[in-house]
Amino acid sequence: MINVIGLDGWRFREAQTDEWLSAKVPGCVHTDLLQHGKIPDPFIGMNEIEVQWVDKQDWIYEAYFEIDANQLQCQCVELVLEGLDTYADVRVNGQAVLSANNMFRVWRQDVKAFVQQGKNRLEIHFRSPITEDVPKLERLGYGLPAPNDQSEIGGLSDKKVSVFARKAPYHYGWDWGPRLVTSGIWREVRLEAWSGLTMRDLFIRQDQVSTERAELTAVVEIENADEIRDVELCISVDGGVWSKPVRLRKGKQTVELGLVIKEPKLWWCRGLGEPHQYTFVAELKEQAQEAVIAEKSVKTGLRSIRLVRERDTAGESFYFELNGIPVFAKGANHIPNDSFAAEVTLERYRHEIASAAASNMNMLRVWGGGIYEQDVFYDLCDEYGLLVWQDFMFACSMYPGDQAFLDNVAQEAEDNIKRLRRHPCIALWCGNNEIDSAWAHYEENAGWGWKKAYTPEQRERLWDDYETLFHRILPEAVNTWAPQTAYWPSSPLIDLTGDRNQHAHPSSTAGDIHYWGVWHASEPFENYHIHVGRFMSEYGFQSFPEYKSVRTYAEEKDLELESAVMLAHQKNGSGNRLIQEYMGRYMRQPKDFTCFLLMSQVLQAEAMKMAIEAHRRHKPYCMGTLYWQMNDCWPVASWSSMDYFGRWKALQYTAKRSFADVLLSAVDTEQGSKELHLVNDTLEPIAGTLRLTLLHIRGSQAIRDENVKVEQPAGGAGIVHILPTDQWLNGLDRTEHMLVARLIQNGEQVASREIYFAGTKEMDLPLAKIEVTEIQGSGGSRFMLCSDTLARHVWLTAEQEGIFCDNHLDLAPGIPKTVEFLTLRNGASAFEAAAPGALTVQSLVNWIQG
Repeated sequence: MINVIGLDGWRFREAQTDEWLSAKVPGCVHTDLLQHGKIPDPFIGMNEIEVQWVDKQDWIYEAYFEIDANQLQCQCVELVLEGLDTYADVRVNGQAVLSANNMFRVWRQDVKAFVQQGKNRLEIHFRSPITEDVPKLERLGYGLPAPNDQSEIGGLSDKKVSVFARKAPYHYGWDWGPRLVTSGIWREVRLEAWSGLTMRDLFIRQDQVSTERAELTAVVEIENADEIRDVELCISVDGGVWSKPVRLRKGKQTVELGLVIKEPKLWWCRGLGEPHQYTFVAELKEQAQEAVIAEKSVKTGLRSIRLVRERDTAGESFYFELNGIPVFAKGANHIPNDSFAAEVTLERYRHEIASAAASNMNMLRVWGGGIYEQDVFYDLCDEYGLLVWQDFMFACSMYPGDQAFLDNVAQEAEDNIKRLRRHPCIALWCGNNEIDSAWAHYEENAGWGWKKAYTPEQRERLWDDYETLFHRILPEAVNTWAPQTAYWPSSPLIDLTGDRNQHAHPSSTAGDIHYWGVWHASEPFENYHIHVGRFMSEYGFQSFPEYKSVRTYAEEKDLELESAVMLAHQKNGSGNRLIQEYMGRYMRQPKDFTCFLLMSQVLQAEAMKMAIEAHRRHKPYCMGTLYWQMNDCWPVASWSSMDYFGRWKALQYTAKRSFADVLLSAVDTEQGSKELHLVNDTLEPIAGTLRLTLLHIRGSQAIRDENVKVEQPAGGAGIVHILPTDQWLNGLDRTEHMLVARLIQNGEQVASREIYFAGTKEMDLPLAKIEVTEIQGSGGSRFMLCSDTLARHVWLTAEQEGIFCDNHLDLAPGIPKTVEFLTLRNGASAFEAAAPGALTVQSLVNWIQG
């Protein structure tokens, strides 16, 4: 059995000084310096600029560990470094044992020859990633495209060196994140002493899985420190046991054992069933003896999942099929939760994943400019039933193609595929983010204009390097280590046919689409109705955090859109201008800057509601909608639906409603009518009554009512009613009237929607009197909201940190809604009811100029 030896007493220093300071491991040099007051908090004000010197220095970390006589007698004493960021020379008792050059790899080295009984010293010398990589750029002779590398902030002029390091790309800056190029020990460090046999890995390969039968193969990686040895391999799960004799040679080897589970409990994503998981245990025993020599367990869910790309009358499908059921993917893109990855606690991860599940999501995309996430992230996705689209860590850049770089990436891919393949949540491995569409090798005038900066010979070399990496090395790694999981070379992409790629564009009828006409090209929100692809894997709109979050990085004097601090926390060069521009189109003028913050969230929510529901109305043509982005890595104005502190923006609440498994959605037709769509993502058919009520926005008396029988099969979507607007209004003012639609099934309301005949900017909203009444017996957590007139975008804020089950909601006159305040307590697996403390309530009319 493995004897794990920990390390303590970590300390660090700048390589050029003798001043040792205590260090936190896992961590990084920036957080250690901050702890000792050596740098200002880079998240506050303009401090990002003040810490750019850190990445130009070398740093040394050291710790001590004790080896006793029994441990020293073991055949192997291995140093295991789960994550070194990034260029590091490792010494044990002054002797060099390994040199690391990849943040994403696991480094393991037998150090038995270097350790001694008693006290031992581990030293890790981190070389500056800037000093290390500038010479690589100079040797290449020309720069590689890397538009998000904020080299100017780092004092490097146009020397964009991020592409040379196998390190998180976002550390060098992005259009939502700061440039904080870290060094340090960002994952666990330990020693493992063992003799005889050890199991390195246990993987349950799912060969054929259905509700009737799961045909599995236990793939066991074993290392034997002895000569030939005969053992018994036993696999057990839920009372079932499978075994076979195995002859092990010296060294590493892989042994396979077939398993069959009849009528298995399957793993389902949220909304389709329970995300059930099994725990498989592998044991190695001496033959004819019960003594266990080595053992390992793995928790996984049984499911079949495939990416379905089949020709149809419209083009080619692109969707995920889980256990034989087509899944409409609903969710968002995930970026790292912090610029300093080791700072993200279990509680912060759980808050994000629980928020995604509570928002009716079933998929997150781990975007390729961040990190391969910590194990706990995927454990939580398994637990909550969230599928994961997993990018390899390449984004928006061209990369080197020298053999050392390619070999490094191949090992990185193996390490991470093998680490993550046990998770039932993993639905897809994607080679990169946006590189194919940015380079657009086969279309001279397509792409982002990168090609034009290079000679024909350079172009061919860069494209050859691209194909080697994304069309050979990475797909081969997936096929070798996780053959049941689909690989997709780049997002977005239409297809890969022979030697010619078909590049994605907003009207593509195959592949996945990133649509950024709204936002980057200033196109109107209404274009979301037009540009709907088969799978919408990116689109988005920015907003600011709420006032409380903004004040963590800005003083009152900085609360002005063009202040230096506000611009420093807006990484998209056109961001503030675009928010203002769109607000002028769709909303009235805010009273002040604080109101502007809130209204930016309303604007973002309205844009994303339009996009999400357009995508869902086009089911099954469109089978996925993942907006950009779920979260933030620091407090900033960005595309996120939750800010850095985990506070839900208006978009998060809107996404929850627009991702509901049963959705009523309305859209205007060219003929002037309202199409009412019913989307049913459940496995049961819907048959009920659609109740339509016409109201004046200043009165609760119904002007007209109508009941319509509607139905929608399981998994279905489509028009259930066309409402002739002119006939319903019969000359009434469009800006003064609204429609309430409610779907009733078996006496229960299963969906509802407020529908308007005019845009928000056109409506002269009344100053609503909103009553908030605590519901007796709720422990102070539930409240009834009611308004005498229409109240748009009603926003509840609480004294305590938490969320509401619904917020940023519309109240039709006289029609109450009930909300509940929820918190995610430490150790809880779901949001729970709690008392919010003092409540305040506002609505859009409170924020706009009269």
